[in-house]
Formats: sequence, structure tokens, C-alpha cells
Amino acid sequence: MAYGAKTYTLREESTESGKRYFISFKDGQGEHHKLEVSEQLFIEFRQMERRNRNLQQWNQRHREFNEVWDETLYRRALRVPKTLDESMIEKERNELFYKAVARLPEIQRRRFLLYTSMISIFTKSAKCSIAPLPLSRSLFRLQGRKSRQK
Repeated sequence: MAYGAKTYTLREESTESGKRYFISFKDGQGEHHKLEVSEQLFIEFRQMERRNRNLQQWNQRHREFNEVWDETLYRRALRVPKTLDESMIEKERNELFYKAVARLPEIQRRRFLLYTSMISIFTKSAKCSIAPLPLSRSLFRLQGRKSRQK
């Protein structure tokens, strides 16, 4: 039996003397043959058909797990990978940003770096602590006032 297509047919006939079992098929030359077989061979063929059918159904249900498709990977990914265009644009944007920060006067650059580092510290601490974000912002403002007074 070819996988996915039957190359034979099974037939059961009831007669007065009992049941008769037949298998019919075409050979390689295209000639049609009809053979009478025993009950045990007929039952084995039926079981083989069932096993093959179950295997085909299992393959259809679980095919997604065995084949790697881009769509499935994207659906299951925690972080979807960036495309080549996105990564190139991000690199160019970062280069321009670092060049712009480097062109700032020294005092502005230090203030900017201090400001961005303080924001990142407070947002990280706000995520970890129970305090809501507005409270951490007010702490940041308080810290900025203290540094200006010095």
C-alpha cells in the first residue's frame, strides 16, 4: 500500500457457505487482479489500513511541530527577531545619536548623561519596588534639587 493512496481494494462477500475475502489490485503492467485470501490475511490488511489512517491523521495534527515555518517561529517567539532593514536603521540612528551627544558642549553632555542614567535607575527601581512611577519621579525631582543646591 502506497502512503496516502490505496493501490488495492478489500472486499468481503457473504455466501451461504460462509464469508469469502478478496483483495483486488493492479500490477505494474496495469493488469487487474482479484485474489481470494484467508480471513487472517484480510484482518491483517484491515488493521494495517487503520494504522496507516491513524498515522496520517496524527501527522496532520502534529505536522506543525515537526516542520519549522517562519510564521510558527514568529508566533512562538518571546522576542520577534528584527529584520535586516530594522537593524540597519537602528544602527544608523544610534550612530547619529552618539555623534549628536558627542557634539554637545561638555556641561550639556554631562547633564544629559546624568539625566538619562538617573531616569533609567529610577524606572528600574520603580518596576522592582511597590512605589508607583509618579512617586519615583518626585524622588528624582527632589534629587535634582539637592544636586543644584550643592
